[in-house]
Parts: sequence; C-alpha cells; structure tokens
Amino acid sequence: MTEEEITFHKVNIVEIDEDFQSTRIDNFLLYKIKNVPKSRIYSMIRKGEVRINGSRCKPEKKLNKGDKVRIPPYKSVKNFIQKPKKSLIELIKENIIFEDNSILAINKPEGLASHGGSGLSLGLIESVRQIDSKYSDAHLVHRLDRNTSGIMILAKKRSALRRLNEEIRQGNVEKKYIAIVFGNWPKNIKRIDKKLLKNELRSGEREVTVSEEGKESLTLVDLLENNKKFSKLECKLITGRTHQIRVHLKSEGFPIVGDEKYGYKDKNKLIKKQGINRMLLHSKTLKFPQLDLDFTAEEPNEFRTLFL
Repeated sequence: MTEEEITFHKVNIVEIDEDFQSTRIDNFLLYKIKNVPKSRIYSMIRKGEVRINGSRCKPEKKLNKGDKVRIPPYKSVKNFIQKPKKSLIELIKENIIFEDNSILAINKPEGLASHGGSGLSLGLIESVRQIDSKYSDAHLVHRLDRNTSGIMILAKKRSALRRLNEEIRQGNVEKKYIAIVFGNWPKNIKRIDKKLLKNELRSGEREVTVSEEGKESLTLVDLLENNKKFSKLECKLITGRTHQIRVHLKSEGFPIVGDEKYGYKDKNKLIKKQGINRMLLHSKTLKFPQLDLDFTAEEPNEFRTLFL
C-alpha cells in the first residue's frame, strides 16, 4: 500500500442539525466516517475518543439537535470497501418485500448481521448500499440480532429516518415475533416484566441478565401451538431492550430453540441432528400505525417442521 492511498483526518467538532436528530451516535459515525473498518469506529466510542458535548458515550446514545460531537483523528484508506458476493446480493434482492421512494423493507435472512462488525465483515446495510446507487444513503431504522430473521426497515432518505425514529422514540411501533421454545409453555404466563441489565464482556460481546438494577422491560406472550417437546409463541415487544425476548423467555425456564448464548447446549446439539441449525426467533410483523405502515414476513419453514 502506498502512502498516497492513506488520508489522515484531523480532529473535528460537528454540530448536529435536524437531519441527525434522534440518530444513534454509532450510525452517525458510520455515515460520516468512510473507508475505515467498523471495528475502528466502535473502538473510538469504547475508548472515549468520541465525545458528545464533552462527555463519553455508548454506541446506542441518541443525538439531539445542537449536540456537539467530537470526531477524533483517524486515517482512511482510499477505496476501502469489501464487495458483497453476488449470491448475497441476490439473496437480499429476493427478500425485499416493500419499497417506495423513502423506505425499504427486507425479510432479513438468518445469519446475516444488521451491520458489519470487526475487520472487513459485511452486514445487511453495507451490502444494500452496494446493490444500487439509489441505496447509497440507506440507513438502518432498527436492528435484529444476526441469528434472528424477519422484518428489517431501512430508510432511503434522512427525512424518512427522522420520521421513523420519532415513532420508535414515542413508543408507537408494534413489534411481534415468533419464537419456538423447549417445553410446554404455561398458558397463564402472558406477561413478563422483569428488569434487564446489559453488560459488556471483555471480548466486547454483550450479555443481558435479569436484575433489579436493570431497565424496565415488558414482553407480552401468547401461546400459538405446542406439542410434547416444543411451544410456538407470539411475543409482542412493549419495550425494546437488547436480547429482550431471549432473556425474558429464558428467565421463565423456556429458552429459545437454537439460542447458543442463553439456551440449552445439550438440547441444541440434539436439535441440530434434526436439521435445525439456527435460533428459532423471527420478527414477523412491524407496524408504524401513525405512518400507516404495516409489514409482515411469514415464518420460515424450520418453524413449521417441529409441529408436523
């Protein structure tokens, strides 16, 4: 690599305008800082190099108009970008379920991260931006865990992102997931309101636990179907905490099938022998009632095979 390919950027203070109102700081930096590994951007935040009004912040911190963001010095590499494989591009195209001038709704496949993580890895958003120039300014409105499939909404315009973020912030969005758990779910458990505390491990991985020191969290649960071994549940998120459904269901003694972090290791090994190689959690419906938006992604075949 020649020196001419590297550009050094000095520290920069940016005042937030209405275009980035309610945007997460990590999404703002991913938009502003180009040709840099995602790992470097998250390292900036973790080490306190990024400041909002002089204070340290976490990746999920949302910005307000007038905030002053310190972007630390960094170096970028010309044309630093990883191209998605043709098969990935085709997979994403096949799973677009809605599109207009400002919004893109995708049935995200299991195994695809919402955004790139460490190094040069690609996620959904980086791949979408390379499909067509009309998606070059696309942004995630929300996220799903890598091993969760289902509805993902991307905003193609900043104005749409603001409107959607505002609806989320006001709690107007309806989110329903389908989850399959081990065991016979008790019909009387319809509400789980245990507080959740998010911890960051040394590895940078997130782990969530039930704790009185955590944040208020509420999941409504309906039993859809069961047999002697499994139960199919509809989970409605009233709050949107990290790993909320996974931890709430586990706290009742019913972890999600295939959940490698919070589930039963021995039972997950056995279920793999039946051809189930994923976590059975799927974002089925997402509604923005105030904006008259209603999206549905039918559950994958794996969710049906256990009840045949």
